[in-house]
Amino acid sequence: MRHYSLLDKFINQADYALRTLLDTPRITGRTYPATHVGDHLLTEQEKRHAGNLMRVNHAGEVSAQALYQGQALTARLDNVRANMEHAALEENDHLVWTAKRLKELRSHKSLLNPFWYAGSFATGALTGMIGDKWSLGFVAETEFQVVHHLDHHIQQLPANDARSIAILQQMKQDESHHATTALKAGGTSLPLPVKRLMTVMSKVLTASAYYL
Repeated sequence: MRHYSLLDKFINQADYALRTLLDTPRITGRTYPATHVGDHLLTEQEKRHAGNLMRVNHAGEVSAQALYQGQALTARLDNVRANMEHAALEENDHLVWTAKRLKELRSHKSLLNPFWYAGSFATGALTGMIGDKWSLGFVAETEFQVVHHLDHHIQQLPANDARSIAILQQMKQDESHHATTALKAGGTSLPLPVKRLMTVMSKVLTASAYYL
């Protein structure tokens, strides 16, 4: 296995961050979930609301990438690092899908994406340093909260926005799998105060990204 110098790691992380923020990351090559879904006519109000919701989901994927990269950087066990990197690759699909849907809706990405990335990377690196079982537990709890959030957005989207709904449903399936995988890999349940703090921070991102 190749050992990277501190400079190598810095360059790799800078490259990954830029690819994430510019929506040009490595992806699995899976088919866009909305490919075979009809694009039904939306009113301008429905299109604006759907775009705002998809912007929130795109910002969430930017944060997820940073979280996984931070955790992989400080993970102690090779198998934990591999799990983080594999999950990040699938999350890249979500990043590209939500960015594509934003363009279809003629909406824009969150102006605060660099802030979300920096904060989530620091959080991921910190949890990784605390220990792999806590890092994996943080992933699991994050993904469980994301699944709940996606359910809420699916209900909020215009009923005839089948393309956005198809994307979120596939994302929900992937997130649930990531949570289960993290627990099976040795993740431990987080203390209730930490879970509540994560919920509060999630609401801050959601409220901000909806408008910005």
